[in-house]
Amino acid sequence: MNQTNLNNINSFRSVCFITTVAVFLLILIGGVVRSTGAGMGCPDWPKCFGSWVPPTSVDQLPTNYPEIYVTKRVEKNERFASLLTNLGFDHLAEDIRNDKSILEQEPFNATKTWIEYVNRLAGAIIGLLIILTLIYSIKVRSVNPRIMWLSFLSLVLVLFQGWLGSIVVSTNLLQWMISVHMIVALLMVCLLLYIYHLSGKYTPYRDKTVLPVGVSKKYRLFLGLGILLMVVQIILGTQVREQIDIIAGNASYLGRSTWIDELGLTYYIHRTYSLVILALHIYIGYQLFPYREQNKKIANHYLILMLLFVTVILSGAIMAYFGIPAFIQPLHLFLGSLIIGFQYYIWLELGRREEAPINIALS
Repeated sequence: MNQTNLNNINSFRSVCFITTVAVFLLILIGGVVRSTGAGMGCPDWPKCFGSWVPPTSVDQLPTNYPEIYVTKRVEKNERFASLLTNLGFDHLAEDIRNDKSILEQEPFNATKTWIEYVNRLAGAIIGLLIILTLIYSIKVRSVNPRIMWLSFLSLVLVLFQGWLGSIVVSTNLLQWMISVHMIVALLMVCLLLYIYHLSGKYTPYRDKTVLPVGVSKKYRLFLGLGILLMVVQIILGTQVREQIDIIAGNASYLGRSTWIDELGLTYYIHRTYSLVILALHIYIGYQLFPYREQNKKIANHYLILMLLFVTVILSGAIMAYFGIPAFIQPLHLFLGSLIIGFQYYIWLELGRREEAPINIALS
């Protein structure tokens, strides 16, 4: 590998890392949008109240603005329902057609509008960073063309995520659509982490020490199980989140201290299940501890992962016993997404095998 290719790889990894961090931050911003009830702060998409810069006062809107945006949403939802029907999801299509909440238009609220607008600006920045990642990946296609094609896939995924965002708005925050939107965001994170990991094989300063094959294979399987359990936990969490959204909406986002009492069995399963996942990862960490000197990178990442587990459980306890403080909700979601990211990256690192040295010519 010549110096030019090495420089291109390093530049690509820097951009890819920044893009990955930005996606995590977007998940945090999305959590703020949900916790503040600002999801419908902009009733249309991609513009906000028909403008690229949203209004600051209801006086800037036509008097019949509720009817205007309800009509647009109904038209878009009919197209989406027709798509679901063609794909064989007749039941979901009928649910959307018969959902009367879609006909409701929230009164204009400048604060909620600008919170949602910031969320959309952040999404646009992510799109630009993904495009930049693709551009830099083209420069390293001679090193490994998979990096370029996977970067292109990440662009396709972010475009799909943007379309899903428009459907979330048109369906007036349909609960299962919000959950799908979140899961796709996590898929984007994992794809970017895989690309970053793949490109790391071509850097001369990478950690060349690996764990014994038997150890890495065994605990990679355990960690893979942990990832699956965490995905289930995220899904349970989105269901609890959906219940909270309904309770919060019915209460006009007032009386937070009573919301927990109205949650059902799913919440208690979600709360207890977190301890099961923590126990599994304590076991994995205990078994990997004797090998910490053989790969300090994995050891350090695993330590961060355990700290994240403790913190996310603590944030859940704060929500349970202190009336679901608004600032804790997005943090809880953000920490959960970070856990998935660290789990997946450690899983990739555990799968790495000893490789022949890469010849790096500096001239």
